[in-house]
Amino acid sequence: MEYATLGNSGVEVSEVGFGAWVVGTDWWGDRTHDDAIDMVQHALDQDVTFFDTGDVYGHGDSEEIIGEALAEHRDEVTVSTKIGYDFYNNPQAGHGELPKKITPEWVHTAFDRSLDRLGMDHVELLMLHNANVDEVDEDVLEALDELREEGKVDAIGWALGPSIGWLAEGDAAVANEFDALQTVFNLFEQTPGQHFIDTIREQNADTSVLARVPHSSGLLNEQVTPETELGKGDHRSHRPTEWYETGWEKVEEIRFLERDGARTMGQAAIQWLLYNDEVASVTPTFRTNADIDEWGGAPDTPPLSDEEYGRVQELYRDNFGIDRDDGMDALRSSVGGADLEDTGMKSAGD
Repeated sequence: MEYATLGNSGVEVSEVGFGAWVVGTDWWGDRTHDDAIDMVQHALDQDVTFFDTGDVYGHGDSEEIIGEALAEHRDEVTVSTKIGYDFYNNPQAGHGELPKKITPEWVHTAFDRSLDRLGMDHVELLMLHNANVDEVDEDVLEALDELREEGKVDAIGWALGPSIGWLAEGDAAVANEFDALQTVFNLFEQTPGQHFIDTIREQNADTSVLARVPHSSGLLNEQVTPETELGKGDHRSHRPTEWYETGWEKVEEIRFLERDGARTMGQAAIQWLLYNDEVASVTPTFRTNADIDEWGGAPDTPPLSDEEYGRVQELYRDNFGIDRDDGMDALRSSVGGADLEDTGMKSAGD
């Protein structure tokens, strides 16, 4: 395992992190409490030291699991959590998004509740969860600074979503010198992640990128194949059928990344992200200990050569030679898409 620092915060993260959404919900399969604890501790055994949770994951369950699993290893790990949803007063409707709440008062209240569930007096990273750009005003920024001054957090981040767009929010995170910016980013879905990397370079900013959904909902780790039947509760089923059908064709075009067994496709997808120095950590959706063994070992595989990376980018620019609708709408954003229209950005396949 290799490690990186978030911006200039001094907070160290493992290049492969543990996205704890999976242990707080049943959206990627059922598992017992003991199974969830075992997964977290197995990740730590594989030198994964960055654990990324959120208060809304299982309405606090994920934080409690992370806190319990890491209680005896607190000094060995970097813990991140997120706030921004009011699940206390609103029921969860399937996989739908809950009402958001991001005010200075809520920042303090929600975060203190997170610390209680985690059983910790501080976390290394606190991220605003899917905040709209107009919600993060000077008062909210001041509240985040107060938490840092109180020693409750070491670094501040902005987690983008719920779709893969939200360009205005990412640009605001860089402009406001957030330490971390989390976004969907993978070989098949490079917008707007690549834009953020370019912006960080252009502005000589210290913001680090945290890449989530690195395997494009099961395509790049080949866990969703033409024979796979996704259950109604499986979160990956939100993708349209056309997305997977075109995706399987794209996978065949990048078989050269497997390097004759030196690395799997799932490992290559992570190495593609780590090719960019701005990407500090990648958080795959681990569903089993075998996933942890494979993807946690990605940094130990051969990094992508300049030639391999360039070949991927050339294929991406040509949509991997596929002239067919992939069923994905243009990237959504919190400001009606105006930010994307201004840049001419489109989702892959459009």
